[in-house]
Amino acid sequence: MDKIADIIAAARKSGRPTLSFEFFPPKTTEAQTMLSATLRDLQKLLPSFVSVTYGAGGGTRELTHQVVVDIATTTSLTPMAHLSCVGHTRGDINTIIDRYTEAGIVNFLALGGDAPRADVASDVVRGDFTYASELVDLLKTREGLSIGVAAHPESHPRSVSVASDRQWLASKLRKADFAVTQFFFDADRYFELIADLAALGIDKPIIPGIMPITNAGQIVRMAQLSGAAVPTRVIQELAACGDDAEAVSQYGVQQATQLAQTLLDGGAPGIHLYTLNRSTSAHRVATSLGLA
Repeated sequence: MDKIADIIAAARKSGRPTLSFEFFPPKTTEAQTMLSATLRDLQKLLPSFVSVTYGAGGGTRELTHQVVVDIATTTSLTPMAHLSCVGHTRGDINTIIDRYTEAGIVNFLALGGDAPRADVASDVVRGDFTYASELVDLLKTREGLSIGVAAHPESHPRSVSVASDRQWLASKLRKADFAVTQFFFDADRYFELIADLAALGIDKPIIPGIMPITNAGQIVRMAQLSGAAVPTRVIQELAACGDDAEAVSQYGVQQATQLAQTLLDGGAPGIHLYTLNRSTSAHRVATSLGLA
C-alpha cells in the first residue's frame, strides 16, 4: 500500500494538489448502503487517499477497522485509519496497530480523542495516554508507517491559548509526516496557522479540511464542538436560503469551492473534504476545483 506521506510528496513535486475525503463507520444496514454508494461515486474521482474516523474512547474501534480494511481490499482507494489514544492502554493500541499492519494498512491519523462518556462524567480518563503526541511516539517505533496528525486553525477547543496550541502542534509535526486540519470557514485562519508553524521551524504539509454545508443547524452545532467559528456572513447567507434544502446544498458547494480555491491559490498542498458519508456535495466541489 502507498504511504500517504509519499503521495503528498509526489503531488507537491508535480505541482498538483492532493484530493482526499473523510468518512465515518456506519452503524446500520441503511447507513452501510449509503456509504457503499458514496465510495463507488467518489472512487471515480481518483482521490489521493481517504480517511475513516474513530469514535470517542474506541467507540467505533471494530467498525473503523472493518471499513478501513474493506476499502483497502475491495476498492482502488488508499485508506488512512484514524486512531485515538485517550482511554486506551499501550497494549490496546499495539493490538490495534498489529491488526492493521497484518492487513496491509500503513497510514494512520494519530489523535488524542475524547474520553469515553462515563469517564467524562467522572472526570477520570483511564488508560496510558493523555496526548496525541504520545501516540505519535508509539507509532514511530514501528517501521514503514505514514503518520498524520490533526491541526486546528482556530486552535483546539481545549487549548489554553492559540500560542500553546501551536507549540503542541509543532511538537507533533517534528515527528509526524503531515497534518490534516479540522474544518473551518475563514482562509485567513489557515494562513495564520502556516505562518505560526513556519516561525517555529515547521514546514510539513498541512492539508486544510473543508466541510461543504448541507444543513445549517448541523454545521453550527458541529462547529461549536470543534472550536471552529462560523462567520456571520455565512450564517446570514444560509438564512437567506430558508428551508430550501437544495438551495442550502448549492450554497454549501459554492462556499466550500470558493474557500478551497483561495487556499489552493495560497499554496495549500491539497484539500480534504468532510463528506458525512454523502457524495453529492463533495463530488461537486472536487469537480468544480478541477481536482477530479
